[in-house]
Amino acid sequence: MDGIIALWKERGMTSHDCVFKLRRILQMKKIGHGGTLDPDVDGVLPICIGKGTKVIEFLQNNAKVYEGEITIGFSTTTEDRSGEKVVVKAVEQPLTIEVIDEAMGQMEGLITQIPPMYSAVKVKGKRLYEYAREGLEVERPKRKAEIFSFQRTSQPCYHEDTHTQSWRFRVVCGKGTYVRTLAVDTGKVLGYPAHMSDLTRTASGGLEKEQSFTLQEITDLVEGDDWSFVLPIEKVFDDSYKKLFLTEEQYNSVKHGGFLSQEEVGKIKDGEILPVFYHQQVVGIYENHPTKTNMLKPRKILRNE
Repeated sequence: MDGIIALWKERGMTSHDCVFKLRRILQMKKIGHGGTLDPDVDGVLPICIGKGTKVIEFLQNNAKVYEGEITIGFSTTTEDRSGEKVVVKAVEQPLTIEVIDEAMGQMEGLITQIPPMYSAVKVKGKRLYEYAREGLEVERPKRKAEIFSFQRTSQPCYHEDTHTQSWRFRVVCGKGTYVRTLAVDTGKVLGYPAHMSDLTRTASGGLEKEQSFTLQEITDLVEGDDWSFVLPIEKVFDDSYKKLFLTEEQYNSVKHGGFLSQEEVGKIKDGEILPVFYHQQVVGIYENHPTKTNMLKPRKILRNE
C-alpha cells in the first residue's frame, strides 16, 4: 500500500505517537509524517505510507494554514500557553482593531524569525528543547519565513481580571514558520509581551481539514477493509508543478535512472523539480544536472516495476 493520509492529530499526542499508532493500525512499518505538530496543537498531519515516504520532502514544501489565538499581556517560556510566565506587562487600555490589524500586516511577507528554545532545531548537535530543559540559553540561528496572509478573525477580547487581550487569527505560511514566534513578534510590534494561546492546523501539504480522519476513524475503516482514506501519491504534485508524461521508450530509461535531455522534455529552472509520469502514475522526480548542460538527472525514482 502506497499513498498519503490526511490524519487529524488530536491534542495530547506527539507526531511520533501518531506514526507509532498507525504502524500498528495499518500493519505497516514504512510510515512517516510530513510536518511536526506540537502536542498542544491539533490539526492536519500529512502521513506518507509505503513509496509515499519518498515524497515527504515535497509535501512539506506546500503552504500551511493555521487558525489560532494570540494573547498579549504576558510571555511564556515555550511561547505558547503550556509554558511558565516570563514577562508580564498589564494591558491597561484595550488596543483598537486598527492598531492590531496594522501590526499584523507588518508581519506579512518574507520575515526573519529566531526559533523558540522549545523547538527541535539543532545547535551543535543538540536540539534546542534539550538545552531548554537543562535551563540553558544558547544562540539560535535566524531563519527566513514566508507569511502569505496573516489576518485577525475575531473581535479582540479584553480580560479585565488578568489585564490581557486576546484575538483569533488565520495565517497562511510557508515551510519552517514558527507560529508561536509569529505571535510573540506581533506582541513586540504592539509593545507587549505575548504568546500563542491556541492553535489548530487546518491545512498542510495540500491536504485540508475536510479530508482528514482521526486515528479512531482510520481504525474503524481498516476493520471494515475500507482503504478509501488513503490518497494517491500523485496528490502531492498539484497544478503548481510542471509535469512530464513519459513515452514507453522514455520510461524504460527512467526506471533504470537514465538521464533526460532538455530538448525532449523542455527546460526547468535551477532548483525546480520535474515530476515524471507513466500511465498516470508518478514514477520519478527529475532536476537539472549540476554539470551536464541541457540534461536532467533523477533526484528520486519512485516506481520501476
